[in-house]
Amino acid sequence: MHHHGYLWIGPKTRFDQEALRRPPHPEPPPAGSRPELIQRYREVAAEFPASDLPPLETAYWLVKPRSLVRGTWQDPRAGAAWLSDRLAEYTPRFASPAQRDARHLTRLVTSTAERLAAGSDVSLGFYLERPSYLSLALVMCDPSHQSRELPCPLQG
Repeated sequence: MHHHGYLWIGPKTRFDQEALRRPPHPEPPPAGSRPELIQRYREVAAEFPASDLPPLETAYWLVKPRSLVRGTWQDPRAGAAWLSDRLAEYTPRFASPAQRDARHLTRLVTSTAERLAAGSDVSLGFYLERPSYLSLALVMCDPSHQSRELPCPLQG
């Protein structure tokens, strides 16, 4: 088991494009469906895995381009340290003063280390000035785990 780190920063209006953040339905529309429904399914099926936008479900980062992986760690503390470094880097730009509080940030990092050690994903988001948005994610990747069919981005 290991965790991959992902970071996305961009305009809040782009982040709000939820249609590009949803994976396509596992079943394509049935034969005889309206042409616009079939076309939209094809667009989503092509765009979702190629888009750098954070997926609505954290685990789906694993189907995104390999180039989006910012780091890979087997030790949960190392993944949490990466998150801590990113928080330190972006904290001055946080729109909310409460989110800049050092105790709050320390609790986030501690909680992240615990959740990663338990085999969970971690996804955090912060509003920045201008209105921008920062998304940070650490995604568990265990190719031998039966419940997760998503491929490891570093294999294949």
